[in-house]
Amino acid sequence: MRLVKRIPGSAGRGFSLIELSIVLLIVALLMGGAMMTLSAQMEQRSFEETQRRLDAARDALLAFAIINGRLPCPAAPGATGDESPAGGACTNWYNGFLPARSIGFQPTDAQGYGLDSYSNRIRYATSNGVVAVAGPTASCNNANHFTNAGNLRLNGVSCRPSDLDICTTAACAARVVSQNTVAFTVFSTGKNGALAPNPGDEAENTDNDARFVLRPPSPDYDDITVIVPAGVVHSRLLAAGVLP
Repeated sequence: MRLVKRIPGSAGRGFSLIELSIVLLIVALLMGGAMMTLSAQMEQRSFEETQRRLDAARDALLAFAIINGRLPCPAAPGATGDESPAGGACTNWYNGFLPARSIGFQPTDAQGYGLDSYSNRIRYATSNGVVAVAGPTASCNNANHFTNAGNLRLNGVSCRPSDLDICTTAACAARVVSQNTVAFTVFSTGKNGALAPNPGDEAENTDNDARFVLRPPSPDYDDITVIVPAGVVHSRLLAAGVLP
């Protein structure tokens, strides 16, 4: 029979506490990295889905305009996802929501308001006043130019929006597009939309005036905005034979 000589202290030796700690640290780092990657991917998917919904909302609003000869009024806060008031004589141009039920947009909440991917209600603002290309004229001073079919046909394509102002910051040190350009905008208040808006640029988008901010996302700004120039609205209506 062959005898095997054992080295003293080697039998049954396991991992030391230091070795176990190192292994656990490595595992934690790997899991943390994986979770961060997964979280970033989910955030990107949510952003892209919201952008897709805003584009769909824009197209539905333009389709409504082709069918009805005008844009819808925004849906009123604390009501339903129908344009308010119906018929185009708007009273709330800058602090309303997407009239999802009126334009056939999905998905919506129980009240019929259109939702972004964060389950926040999509907002919608439309131009009220208009000016002529070469300056104000009597024929371009009608309110509700874009939301009233009669006014839209009467004023014609020579009238431009006079109010919506799209800037890169709340102070409007620079504009995204020139003034007298934007007919309407749809936007999401982003992931933090359920909370009070951050001071500054985010607050500017919900303060019930005609100025809106459009800039890339950052740690202190996650609103997502789509703007539609008056020329796009007019050209769609011209192509469809709604305008002469």
